[in-house]
Amino acid sequence: MHGDTRLPRNGKEGIIFLLIISIISVNTIAPIIVGLERGFSKEVYLDTLKIIPFMWMIVILSVRLVVGPIVGKVMPKFIGQTDGFNARVLLNTLLNVSVLSILLSIIGTWVGTKHISLDPLKNFLHIWPRNFGIAFWIELLVAQPIARFAMKTLHARQDRKTESVNA
Repeated sequence: MHGDTRLPRNGKEGIIFLLIISIISVNTIAPIIVGLERGFSKEVYLDTLKIIPFMWMIVILSVRLVVGPIVGKVMPKFIGQTDGFNARVLLNTLLNVSVLSILLSIIGTWVGTKHISLDPLKNFLHIWPRNFGIAFWIELLVAQPIARFAMKTLHARQDRKTESVNA
């Protein structure tokens, strides 16, 4: 997968890729989950908008400090050299969303209620599968494809510039 036009090729592109995915995810997943918890209304949505910046920072830090290292260690145990791009992306998405949804099912409840309690742990088996499902499908069908398209477009533009300079 190294050098694939649909993925970041360096740290700067990695940051852009992460920003695209995280911004889309936080702005879709959080409102859906909160809406399912408290009902879908304008007031609930406006309340959700107030916590999105905090959740976005938590997501970024979690991905960089916790989820990334865990997934980086687990991926090689399941992926073979002959596995294709789609298989790798699917497993990577599955692992990332699994770990992140476990963390955020707990932390997100604390941020949303502005209160640290044992409630998310007591209700974990009720809330986590739903949160995982919502996050997985949004990642798989919306956030990841948009981020990969952005990378492919960026790389095509870079390749055209390089070709025109070399011509």
